[in-house]
Amino acid sequence: MDGVLKRERVRDFLLGLVEDRGPGAAIPSERTLCAELGVSRPTLRAAVDELVATGLLVREHGRGMFVAPAKITQEIVPDRQTASVPLATGSWSSRVLELATIRAGARIGRKLRMSPAAELVYIARLRLVDGSPMAIEHLHIPAALVPSLTPAELEAGDLYAHLREHHQVHVHEATQSIEPTVVSEAEAKVLGVPVLSPALLIERLTTDTSDRPVEYVHSLYRGDRYRIVSRLSLGAHHGRSARDAPEDFAQGIPDISRTAALWGTVE
Repeated sequence: MDGVLKRERVRDFLLGLVEDRGPGAAIPSERTLCAELGVSRPTLRAAVDELVATGLLVREHGRGMFVAPAKITQEIVPDRQTASVPLATGSWSSRVLELATIRAGARIGRKLRMSPAAELVYIARLRLVDGSPMAIEHLHIPAALVPSLTPAELEAGDLYAHLREHHQVHVHEATQSIEPTVVSEAEAKVLGVPVLSPALLIERLTTDTSDRPVEYVHSLYRGDRYRIVSRLSLGAHHGRSARDAPEDFAQGIPDISRTAALWGTVE
């Protein structure tokens, strides 16, 4: 899968512009971005198309590209209560597509609380279920935490178990977001699906037992084979009656007291 890392760095740069400039702000032209990043027009356009599909950028004919309006966010786990995450169904395995040590850069450096010049390990890997391609993962881990991370570790067993047993990294909590998107031409080729097939974009920031960020990952899961199921408790909580719950908790969404479980199923 040639050029995975290059596309990842272009995507990261564009996301940095989105976060820094805010809704409605103009994005430089494709020609300007290609010159600044040293990439071809198709490589840049593929990254732009992805962010347009996920609703982060908008194109306006004759005017250019702009940061899209802010998204409405609904949290399903209030008061820092944590959902348990059982294993997804099927027999999972991995194949490393790319493994490199790179600079964190401004955006991922902020997420991992490290200097933009600090080194991190970047891994692109294909996740398979019962031998069939299911997802593409892009992982970013501070290099100081995993000085000897090998492709074999990334392809065998559970990654978090390897981090715990071989690198003394004990993961504890994660904040995760899930959004609909579509696959690009390069992603479609790897996953074995048609271009623009539906997919789930899952982003996760993981911290260890001392609240130190140890992993940032964004993954693309096939929308035709994967779904997320949540078990929710919708009754009164913390001693409150339903009558006492605020009416404006969320427009059209019940007051969710806790999340019992969140997991993926393969269909």
